[in-house]
Amino acid sequence: MGAYVAVTILSYLFYLVLTAGGGDVGLWSVKELVIGLPVAVIAGLAGSRVFGEYVPASLLNPYKWGLFIYYVCVPFFTAMAKANIDVAMRVITGEINPGIVKIKTGLKKDMALTLLANSITLTPGTLSVDVDEKENELYVHWIDVKTTTPEPKDVCGTFPKWARRIVE
Repeated sequence: MGAYVAVTILSYLFYLVLTAGGGDVGLWSVKELVIGLPVAVIAGLAGSRVFGEYVPASLLNPYKWGLFIYYVCVPFFTAMAKANIDVAMRVITGEINPGIVKIKTGLKKDMALTLLANSITLTPGTLSVDVDEKENELYVHWIDVKTTTPEPKDVCGTFPKWARRIVE
């Protein structure tokens, strides 16, 4: 039931983002708000069957949503800005040492591992290549390999800590 509610709420919010533009009630017209509800319910029914085992009930917690929004706006954006500057400097100077490294994440839930892998991939200079599902480890293509067994903080900073806080 928790997965159904989570997928329905996420579907409705996604619908509202797509239809935002101006209307009677804030950014939406009354028709859009009313039509969005059955669309979200149908999407929730279909999506909960597909994503039911992957969507943890913790996503219904407003505190976790607040943590996620803070994570995207502050730590992730800061790390992305620093990585952009670092990659630009490496392109100019030619100081690159690319390679694939294995990161021991210590994460227990698939959703946390997915959040971490996506955060790594969106950051310039790193790319999530593969996942070892048994050990919950990530293989990452990294632009500046200094050692073959780096600490997670060397490759992706505080991303694992935030993924654990948000999802687990």
